[in-house]
Amino acid sequence: MSKYRGEITTVFLLPVSVVLKWFLAIKNLIIVLFNSTPKKHQQRIENIQNQLEKWRKEGMSQKLCTNRSPWKSMSELVPRYKQRYNRIDVDMHSILEIDVKRQVVKVEPMVNMGQITAALNPKGWTLAIVPELDDLTVGGLIMGFGVESSSHQHGLFQYICKSFDIVTPDGESRHCSEDENQDLFYSIPWSHGTLGFLVAAELKIIPAKKFVELTYQPTYTREELLEKFENASRQKSEFLFVEALTFSRDEAVLMVGKLADKPINSKNINRIGRWHKPWFYSHVQTYLKKGRGTEYIPLRHYYHRHTRSYFWEMKDIIPFGNKNWFRWLLGWTMPPHIQLLKRLQTETIQQLREKRHVVQDMIIPINYLAKSLDYFDKNYDMHPLWLCPLNIYENKFGKGFVKPFSSKNGTDDELFVDIGAYGTPTIPGFDGNSTLKKLEQFVIDHSGYQALYARTLMSEDQFRQMFDHELYDKLREQIPFVKKAFDDVYTKVAKGRLSPHDLKRNQADHEVDEEIEEELTYSN
Repeated sequence: MSKYRGEITTVFLLPVSVVLKWFLAIKNLIIVLFNSTPKKHQQRIENIQNQLEKWRKEGMSQKLCTNRSPWKSMSELVPRYKQRYNRIDVDMHSILEIDVKRQVVKVEPMVNMGQITAALNPKGWTLAIVPELDDLTVGGLIMGFGVESSSHQHGLFQYICKSFDIVTPDGESRHCSEDENQDLFYSIPWSHGTLGFLVAAELKIIPAKKFVELTYQPTYTREELLEKFENASRQKSEFLFVEALTFSRDEAVLMVGKLADKPINSKNINRIGRWHKPWFYSHVQTYLKKGRGTEYIPLRHYYHRHTRSYFWEMKDIIPFGNKNWFRWLLGWTMPPHIQLLKRLQTETIQQLREKRHVVQDMIIPINYLAKSLDYFDKNYDMHPLWLCPLNIYENKFGKGFVKPFSSKNGTDDELFVDIGAYGTPTIPGFDGNSTLKKLEQFVIDHSGYQALYARTLMSEDQFRQMFDHELYDKLREQIPFVKKAFDDVYTKVAKGRLSPHDLKRNQADHEVDEEIEEELTYSN
């Protein structure tokens, strides 16, 4: 099955994926039409509070989690704790308000990026940061991690959040912002739902235009890339979008962009999101031969430029997926839905991915970018690598899971780089587990952070070295019943997730245990 994964995915999974996408689109439309009122929003909050009250009255014997299917997570891993925890219904998928005067959109946590861009762009607005995939939810991006090519100007996704509404295990609905419940406001990002249930968030919006004017700048030495990349990343007023793709140690393409109402030359319009277009990373690579060039990409096409090929992961799943014949015939079915890809995973595929495949985002101070790229060359030797600049800002408390880089001479620098490594390393004898452990220690030693959607092998001591827990630990002590309700964030992300194949096996074992228990009960 693993040998013919591309053929199996094309023949069986893509048709099912298309049906699933249509079903979800219709479901989302129904939600928007019939379930998006502030009054019903309050009812949904009260429903969560009632469930929490029942949990407290019944003795709080089980920990809590949301009732969202474990297969819907955007990580390659799936939560195993949902099999045994008390699942709270958090059915909150609505855009509540677009406030142009305050430049915010208020949304519920299960609203995804596709919904938001579809609602905002026709009105001439957009989020300040729009992470790549349509199915990424606001709750996941807040509680976890979100970054995009505008993050050098606006920071991580958490920094475009103006307020949160959260229901804590004691049943209290708490509003938090920079001016109210600040300690909670600064601790919710990266907490992975271990302080309470997010029920609403206000996000910063900015005026949108129809196109992105994107300039491709090929570089042919590592030094040239580093210089041009840092210069572009620090020019916040010049470029709204900055990213780079490396294609070898010396070859890379830097991309810088800004919003535009209309192209100077209509021949330069590239509707890169159309089904028959080459996958974006392969299109970018052509500029190594063509030289510098500029295109005008429709805004929504730009936001989802990596989606059809999941960056370049699809070349391992459907090796022929970027061929002309495939794109013209079946490109409209791409990409296959992530939860279906996970359900297709066999034990052999799982073992190969753990040993030979990498899906990681490491966030490194830009001071250490050169050293970090050398480290990846030596220990992974894989390309493309995605380089995305981002800012990490200080807050009033000087606390929170992540903070700006402080050098030994006492100066702070907010500029970091997300190094996205997705694919199969070419180092002979590569072992994914041992190499990941060494990479995590390298990131700790260089004041960086690991994106926690991905697999982590850190010890708890290492995890606490990487992430500042001071404010988080304080809140875990202060908020009533929090420790009864939720695992701490390390336990949840490092111990609470499995590969898709292992989860399917556990679910099967769990069903067998339940059948045996029912038979014993009946016989007695």
